[in-house]
Amino acid sequence: MSQFIAKPVLRGFALGLALTIVLKQLPVAVGVQPAHSDFLRYGWELFSQWRAWHMPGLVMLLAGLLALRLLGRFKAVPGALLVIAAGIAFQSLGYGQTWGIASVGSMALGSIRPELPTLAMVEWLRVGQLAMALALILYAESYSSISSLALRHGDAVSPNRDLLALGAANTLSALFQGLPVGAGYSASSANEVAGARSKAAGLIACATIGLLVWQLLAWMERIPEPLLAAVVMHAVGHSLSPAALKPYFAWKRDRLVVLAALAAVLLFGVLDGLLVAIAVSIAMLLKRFAQPRVSWLGRLPQSHDFVDAALHPEAQTQAGLLIARPEAPLFFGNVEPVLAAIGSRVQAGRSAGVQTLVLSLEESSDLDGSSLEALASFAVQMQAWGVVLRLARCKDGVRALLQRADLAGLPPQAYAAWSVADAVEGQAVQAVAGSAMA
Repeated sequence: MSQFIAKPVLRGFALGLALTIVLKQLPVAVGVQPAHSDFLRYGWELFSQWRAWHMPGLVMLLAGLLALRLLGRFKAVPGALLVIAAGIAFQSLGYGQTWGIASVGSMALGSIRPELPTLAMVEWLRVGQLAMALALILYAESYSSISSLALRHGDAVSPNRDLLALGAANTLSALFQGLPVGAGYSASSANEVAGARSKAAGLIACATIGLLVWQLLAWMERIPEPLLAAVVMHAVGHSLSPAALKPYFAWKRDRLVVLAALAAVLLFGVLDGLLVAIAVSIAMLLKRFAQPRVSWLGRLPQSHDFVDAALHPEAQTQAGLLIARPEAPLFFGNVEPVLAAIGSRVQAGRSAGVQTLVLSLEESSDLDGSSLEALASFAVQMQAWGVVLRLARCKDGVRALLQRADLAGLPPQAYAAWSVADAVEGQAVQAVAGSAMA
């Protein structure tokens, strides 16, 4: 599943997710909670009620963002920690209550011990269905966060390792009745902004949280919510730049996929948007493979190289010979239109004396059943027209498959040539030998 999440999808997803996170932190500060969840209606409802915004909360949010921006210039200074500490002091002195700024509130933890739930078989089956869906959601979002950050830092990604780590973390969390665990984008971005560069950061954060919960829980309850929102917005702020999408427009590649990923996250939400973006990227791939694109080759002067004659006017073609090269692997989705396009060109050239067709299969590392059947029908058709069919550049797997299939019209000598030049020269020798015998 992770291999079908293309990098353009990750780029658009990261930008759309950052916009969504920033927008949905605003109500924490201004005290207005929209009823809709999708980005556009959520934003419209939020900003249309600006007169009802809680201005002290907004001022604290902006002050927190400004402080984080200024402190961020000094890499050795823990800006987020200082801002949170200042907020706790602000609330402890009573200013938050005076201005109506809400704190995080009670974090009382009950007695927690590892245990398995007692459920009936029907309930276990129902929980299993939900767990499977939840696992896909967690992994899809986590892999997107992991890959986006890895792209930014040039790190390698190991999907199986990450899946194992997520599974172990969720198993332990479940035993202690905890929430599902995933690599959330906002938390991962906050970790990155704080200066994390290795796995040790996670272990240190774990130990620090344990110490805070053990000794300083009462102080943590006093953290002002607008400052928490500021920390989150600052953490994902560096992902708001559209510069990451610029190369795809300069290259004129995958622009629709990038924009689809961005729009899908904004219109359908994080998970549905990611799934829509993946579907669009797969659809674009299938469209590219399914298009019957065929190059007609000619030989470069004084060489054994055959190139697309439409792109290289200097390439020389030979009378009575056509050389076709499908520009995508043959499979059930494109083999019929590709061979139909080649057959039309051959039929049109028969009046000009076309007697031989060389079909280069260099793009096809394997052939499915549909492709084999289509090739068999195509070979019979060429025989009926009196056109000699030769296959060139067949991979070893394709050769072995053709040998097992033993297709009518495609004897072993028909696909014996390793290169296009071998196929052309072999056919020329055979034609000369036939003329001599005649």
